[in-house]
Amino acid sequence: MPFQTEINAHIAELIFNKPPVNAFDSREWAAIAAELERLGALDEVRVIVIRAEGKGFCAGVDIKELAADSSKIIAVNKGNYDTFAAIHRNRVPVIVALHGFVLGGGIGIAGAADIVVASDCARFGVPEVDRGAMGGGAHLQRLFPVQKVRHMYFTGEFIDAAEGYRLGAIERVVPRAELRDCALAIAATIAAKSPAMIALAKEALTGIEDGNLEDKYRWEQGFTLQAYTEGDSQEARDAFVEKRDANF
Repeated sequence: MPFQTEINAHIAELIFNKPPVNAFDSREWAAIAAELERLGALDEVRVIVIRAEGKGFCAGVDIKELAADSSKIIAVNKGNYDTFAAIHRNRVPVIVALHGFVLGGGIGIAGAADIVVASDCARFGVPEVDRGAMGGGAHLQRLFPVQKVRHMYFTGEFIDAAEGYRLGAIERVVPRAELRDCALAIAATIAAKSPAMIALAKEALTGIEDGNLEDKYRWEQGFTLQAYTEGDSQEARDAFVEKRDANF
């Protein structure tokens, strides 16, 4: 499996561990979604922390799978949708602890979460346009302001943890060595409270958000499918896999 799970003191940790970059294929995304749903249904779990080993938090989808078979985009889309919904709609609060690169599906995970902490080395990006796809805008817009999202989306440029903190998306920025402890300390504070009250609080807060996050993401996914009908989309994926410049 591309992840492992640990439960201690009512806190579940889901730890990504798929070298080199924590990029997941369609089956792996489905497995992550199923595990998040399972953890959230356990009476002993009051908070979920998602973190990662390796160079970065998550590079998103496995582009090589899609370059080999573009029809896999349907299964990938479903895996992404189910994973993000399993975080956003989970019965318990979900904290993400980010380090290194946070790309594509990693953005979706962060944007779906309740609380975000990051190491000072974290960097956020949405390279979808350069990979011949769409996606991530709805969740990115839950983190950052509209114009910042569009700049990131159109240019592919990254922002760092300090800028993410300035924009209000990140609760705390700490050195990499302190990241897990920071996330677990917040989780412990929440886990010590009434689980019934916290569950009600999460449901109430999700219900008063502006719009429906899952519906917005589903709208985006339709454009991802449309993008895959364009010749430029296949060329973008081929160029990425072959480590060359795309020819549009």
